[in-house]
Amino acid sequence: MLGWKILATFTLVFGLVFAAPSAQAQSAQPDDIVGTWNSESLKLEFFKVGAEYQARILWGDRIVESDGTTFKKDALNPDPSLRSRSLQGIVMVKGLTFQNGEWSGGTAYDASSGRTVNCKAEIAEGKLHMRGYVGVSLLGQTVVFQRATKPSSDVAKPSAAKR
Repeated sequence: MLGWKILATFTLVFGLVFAAPSAQAQSAQPDDIVGTWNSESLKLEFFKVGAEYQARILWGDRIVESDGTTFKKDALNPDPSLRSRSLQGIVMVKGLTFQNGEWSGGTAYDASSGRTVNCKAEIAEGKLHMRGYVGVSLLGQTVVFQRATKPSSDVAKPSAAKR
């Protein structure tokens, strides 16, 4: 009789400890990523295009000149025709789709190196964790973002030209 109670208690505790994080991740909704997010060195605006999520660069300490406001050129882009464009507002993240509580299957362009890497993202405890990697995600790097502004219906779409 005592063995059964110990087993039941162990099962309950095991379930609470290991199921809680996945239940928290599962509570994310597809459009939760939409809006403006800041890290220590980067500011991105996520928006939805069709069934995928993308993000444009609003600011980054490695993509602006020493004055902190003038955007550098995309000089390291592997496409020579894009090397003279400004990095301001370029779409850096493409192809993220929402499935099983996370956004995956995307790519992220690192303008400071000219490389494009795979990426995925999840929201945990109100923070956006975006992981860039080559090959398997285990061999990557995660950047943590704080929400800068609450999403709104007009942020979900790329802004049209202002009149």
